[in-house]
Amino acid sequence: MSMTVQLIGSALILLAFVLAQAGRLGTGTWSYLWLNFVGSGLTAGDALYERQWGFLLLEGAWMVVSSLSLVTKARGSGLGRDTGGRAR
Repeated sequence: MSMTVQLIGSALILLAFVLAQAGRLGTGTWSYLWLNFVGSGLTAGDALYERQWGFLLLEGAWMVVSSLSLVTKARGSGLGRDTGGRAR
């Protein structure tokens, strides 16, 4: 089960990255931010369960930054602003 959670979480993060690099998804869009938040949340949760502290630090920080961007975007401020791409 742990490997499945890691693969799904990593796939979500990588999907957001690939779509952003291809110019199909802006880094400030809801989709991009949610893919990163959910993906990093899954991998951070798994890292905590497996006691992989370095991985937890990386993914936990990724999750915090993503969540702050989601909150900022919801409030209409600049941090979560759309920075390009076609999708919203």
